Amino acid sequence: MIEKPSIDTDRRVAAGKGWLALSPVIVFLLLYVAVSVILDDFYKMPIAVALVVASMWAVAIYRGRPLMERIETFSRAAGHFNILYMIWVFVLAGAFATLAKEIGAIDATVNLTLRFFPPEFVIPTLFFAACFISLSVGTSVGTVVALTPLAVEIAQMVDANTAFYVAVVLGGAFFGDNLSFISDTTIAATRSQGCNMADKFKANLWIALPAALVTLIIYIIMGQETPAMELAGDSDSFLILPYIVVLVTAIAGINVTVVLSLGILTAIIMGLINGVGLIDMASFAGAGIDGMGDLIIITLLAAGMLGLIKAAGGIQFLLQGLTSSISGLRGAQAILAILVGIVNLCTANNTVAIITVGGISRDIAERYGVDPRKSASILDSASCVVQCLIPYGAQTLLATSLAGISPAAPFPYLYYPWALAAMIALSIIFLFPRSLNKKPAP
Repeated sequence: MIEKPSIDTDRRVAAGKGWLALSPVIVFLLLYVAVSVILDDFYKMPIAVALVVASMWAVAIYRGRPLMERIETFSRAAGHFNILYMIWVFVLAGAFATLAKEIGAIDATVNLTLRFFPPEFVIPTLFFAACFISLSVGTSVGTVVALTPLAVEIAQMVDANTAFYVAVVLGGAFFGDNLSFISDTTIAATRSQGCNMADKFKANLWIALPAALVTLIIYIIMGQETPAMELAGDSDSFLILPYIVVLVTAIAGINVTVVLSLGILTAIIMGLINGVGLIDMASFAGAGIDGMGDLIIITLLAAGMLGLIKAAGGIQFLLQGLTSSISGLRGAQAILAILVGIVNLCTANNTVAIITVGGISRDIAERYGVDPRKSASILDSASCVVQCLIPYGAQTLLATSLAGISPAAPFPYLYYPWALAAMIALSIIFLFPRSLNKKPAP
């Protein structure tokens, strides 16, 4: 008989308290998603307002502590190193994107790209580029920073839906975020499950690659309707240098803040060569940083609210609830996917979600015979699905901020995460790859 995975009974959270702790997420979703759906306009309800209300609710229900202590808990979560690091990336990304656009680097890069690829292959090429870059750099954020401005410019040139092109970049960005050897999610998944990165990559490939190929085929079919474009002359092709610097240094594995700083410096040099004044470029960079203001506020609010949820026992309640009724190998694998997905929904960070459930997931895997390579693949893939789909994830917020669209706008066009979710489900139902199935522990 298989024992149930152990939960820390000293930290068991009562159902009433657990649901109350999770209620800020429900409040946020009701305010933002439900209101936007009812009004049929995702611009009517600002995501920052929904998060302010949900955060106030989170502070109010975190009882048994003085108000200032609750606010301190909120602030500590918002001021966590990982959150502030993302904000520094946002600041640099805003400066680089606007500076590159104003000096003509984006136009030059798009023109050069479209000279090499026929219009009907622009969409699949953009997706493939996002997959390749993210696989090389191991970060979806870096891929979003590099490709979103190009995607927006292409969409405008062909008079297409900007949200669709942003969704293409987001999907490709999460392909590499899931598979890359240097991705923080891969590192977290393999370490928590006790398996080798290369072995996890091979197992994960059975899930991620078919999903990417299906998505690529969809984009190839859709790309046949892309109209021909009239391109500008190539006299300013040297302006693509800032993007070359960003891509090469990113693929080389250099820290994203250094990558963006080098991109900004290169853009300034190219601007000076092209006759753009230094003060004008400072103004461009400042405007880009200002444009990240909403994104920064949203990030801080979401992090603070989710920190209160964790402190109030919401995450522990999820862990004990989802692991209490597991049955069989398929059931165990399904619980792993659901567990990390729901925690990711609450934390808005796939790496944090994997780390949070890593210990209990390994316990489940060992007791029910789930190979560590398979459990690591499920954790990484399922968390990427949720992170790509939620409108308050860092990658979506950054991409939509750079594009100037609603965080919910790309959602209808996110084909890759749905294809990935389908492959996760199929891998659980049919237990593939078969070589990873083993007998449960006695």
